Amino acid sequence: MPKQLFTVPVPSSTDGGNFSCTVPSGREEDKNIYLLTFTSPAENRLTPEFIEAFLLSLDIIEHGFPKGVLITTSGIQKFFSNGLDLQRALSFPGFLENYLYKLFRRLLTYPMPTIALVNGHAFAGGFMTAMYHDYRVQNPKKGFLCLNEIALGIPLTPPMRSVFLEKIKDASLLRSVILEGRRFTGQQALDSGIVDALGGLPETIQLVHERGLLQIVKSPAFVALKERMWSRVLDSIDNLSENDASDERRHQRTESLSAEGKTRAEQWDGRKESKL
Repeated sequence: MPKQLFTVPVPSSTDGGNFSCTVPSGREEDKNIYLLTFTSPAENRLTPEFIEAFLLSLDIIEHGFPKGVLITTSGIQKFFSNGLDLQRALSFPGFLENYLYKLFRRLLTYPMPTIALVNGHAFAGGFMTAMYHDYRVQNPKKGFLCLNEIALGIPLTPPMRSVFLEKIKDASLLRSVILEGRRFTGQQALDSGIVDALGGLPETIQLVHERGLLQIVKSPAFVALKERMWSRVLDSIDNLSENDASDERRHQRTESLSAEGKTRAEQWDGRKESKL
């Protein structure tokens, strides 16, 4: 039987939103597998309060229990997470730096293997959050993974894109994810290597044992190896102002070249008209 360890409320939720941590199996070999289930109706939006509860839950597991494996999932059947609440994010000073990117970094360097059990839709920031886990298991029957910023007209910041650039090495697949906003079913995500397995909690626990995750977490080099493996992703977060400035310089250069092109096109049109 599952064993309840703790519950952290999402402060702003009026629907009893919370993060609930359990040991999902009563088997001795599963005793250090932790299931962190987040439920913040209606879509598990990444608000400051949601992220605060997420970070606190990560702290409690790390410092209150033996090292093991962390599985995160949603208590809402339709959504793993539908990403940022854009209105809240834009109106909350320092939201990206002090909340979202802090969560991304924490997941990427967490001192236990992390698995996102994507049981429903994971769009935009929800997809990013899943990618910042070490492993992903997706529901084979419902839910899409989708980076839909192209449809929203929102450029990806360095921490938002770097995890995809580093974890997806196939250029055509990366193009589909970022520029086309493709929606991936579980089978499509597995075939593309975006997720590691299909299924629910039993299949996720099976993955833990097949990959020996309860053994590798015991290595004193575990965190250091993750930090070095994903150093470029961490640099995108830790050197944010420099990377933002580089993005701005690139965009200004693109705009400048476009303006030069417009002038040439107008001159060509003028010459063409004068010949008619």
